[in-house]
Amino acid sequence: MAGDRANLTHIAASGEARMVDVGDKDVTERRARAEGRVTMQPETLETILAGNAKKGDVLGTARIAGIMAAKKTHDLIPLCHPLALNKVVVDIEPDRALPGLRVSAEVRVSGKTGVEMEALTAVSVACLTIYDMAKAIDRDMTIGDIRLMQKSGGRSGDYRRG
Repeated sequence: MAGDRANLTHIAASGEARMVDVGDKDVTERRARAEGRVTMQPETLETILAGNAKKGDVLGTARIAGIMAAKKTHDLIPLCHPLALNKVVVDIEPDRALPGLRVSAEVRVSGKTGVEMEALTAVSVACLTIYDMAKAIDRDMTIGDIRLMQKSGGRSGDYRRG
């Protein structure tokens, strides 16, 4: 187990959690994109798209919730650094084949640490908001496939899901 800890940047040699020191890192342009989905009954999707959900504009509210979540990631995930984000975009697209909604987020920063967690948090909270706003008509909705799609910048280089 101790050998495995050498690869975990948030675990000290003695095993306790710690925040990574990014003070010596260079400021670089960093970007991350994540996505997820909410599957639902076809009628639920049509109700949301028609703007007829009782709680109001599901898609608009979920976009704002995702953006706000990205900005608050450091308050939610204990070892994340607070970041002054340059850009957060949350897109929500209907997919009648699911049926449901596909949610994606792109986050950018000029900083010393990446924004993968911010993109993943934006998608997660946007999906949760969709569920919350439509649960009165469909409690069987499923949130899933939340994952990092790509990231760029920093020492570890670029990543793109295969």
